[in-house]
Amino acid sequence: MDTVIGVRFRSTGKLYYFSPGELTIRSGDHVIVETARGTEYGEVTFGPREMDRGSQKELKEVIRLATEDDKEKARKNREKEREALKICHEKINHHNLDMKLIDAEYTFDNNKLMFYFTADGRVDFRDLVKDLAAVFRTRIELRQIGVRDETKILGGYGICGRELCCRAYLSDFAPVSIKMAKEQNLSLNPTKISGVCGRLMCCLKNEEETYEDLNTRLPKLGETVTMKDGRTGTVQTVNVLRETVRVLVETADDTKEIQEYPAAELKFKPRRRKKEENV
Repeated sequence: MDTVIGVRFRSTGKLYYFSPGELTIRSGDHVIVETARGTEYGEVTFGPREMDRGSQKELKEVIRLATEDDKEKARKNREKEREALKICHEKINHHNLDMKLIDAEYTFDNNKLMFYFTADGRVDFRDLVKDLAAVFRTRIELRQIGVRDETKILGGYGICGRELCCRAYLSDFAPVSIKMAKEQNLSLNPTKISGVCGRLMCCLKNEEETYEDLNTRLPKLGETVTMKDGRTGTVQTVNVLRETVRVLVETADDTKEIQEYPAAELKFKPRRRKKEENV
């Protein structure tokens, strides 16, 4: 077991683990750490806790707690990034490149400036990198990202009226499949189950496990079920959360009507829980 802390360098960015060493570190503190990109300034998302990391490589120790000077430097870096975005936009237009600039990010020590962009295909940005290096006099990296990452960076609001999950709290994108929408009896209309990014909504994953469990105790649409009195009927609709079923049954006067029953009162072939196939 290792004693670790969780650190993020951007809001809702990926979580990285470090060793607190001899320092007293609490959630919400800001720290200076050494990463593959160089020295970085990050926020502690959770304080020291014991974690079994298996055979993963040895943790790097936190260099020190951030000082007021460090916090001021980080703030100035954010201002420089906004200026860098404007300049990069001008350079992209000058070179007439088919790319959409999304964000700029300085490393804490200013040894590297990264630009994030989206594009439909490959982009030859070698001349652009040369121009940017001449202006900023530091290492330049252009990184192409996908539409989900773009939406996470830019933010926005979903059809639910709340801030996008990817922007609010998701640090990683979980695989989402059309099977999840089917399992939750949602409309398969792409406009209703797709997020701002145009991909399947991340929130489909949130309740998938609950629906999978409940559906194993419910019949399928069109299935024949048997009531307590021995009569049989055909399933018309299923309310998963209430665990009730509407069944088309034959009445005593040979007419048919739809009646609602608790699923527990019906006999039917139970469903097996299938493994998720991600797409």
